[in-house]
Amino acid sequence: MSLWDWTLQAYARPGAPEACLTLQDEFGQNTSLLLWAVWAEAADPALLARAADVARRWEALALVPIRDVRRALKPAFDGVDDGEREGLRDDVKAVELRAERVLMEALEAMTGDQGGAHALAALEAAAAAWGKPAPANALAALAAALG
Repeated sequence: MSLWDWTLQAYARPGAPEACLTLQDEFGQNTSLLLWAVWAEAADPALLARAADVARRWEALALVPIRDVRRALKPAFDGVDDGEREGLRDDVKAVELRAERVLMEALEAMTGDQGGAHALAALEAAAAAWGKPAPANALAALAAALG
């Protein structure tokens, strides 16, 4: 199963969206990298470092600016019709999702044989490669949600 298809199924599991958003918004993690690490059963530090580098550069170039625009469009804006603003926000949300998919496809292309790491171990290794601390309980919540 492709990483994207697996991610869509994983994100639909109870608790997964909340766990991903907590790790992203509260702890600065890249959820695409985390989900890839679980899918790939990533254990190799060199592979994780390369993947984190790609994710970090893509996040700075595309994901953060697009996400910032989407979030800025959330509140009402005096002089602009709410329906039009929300329609534009939906368009930006679709672009953000596409940018996440592009990153995941790049990460998938880096993956050789799956590495055999269990979900929590893969999440811990990916968070460490990302270089920002993530509490063990937040990573464990995502691992539990992913099954």
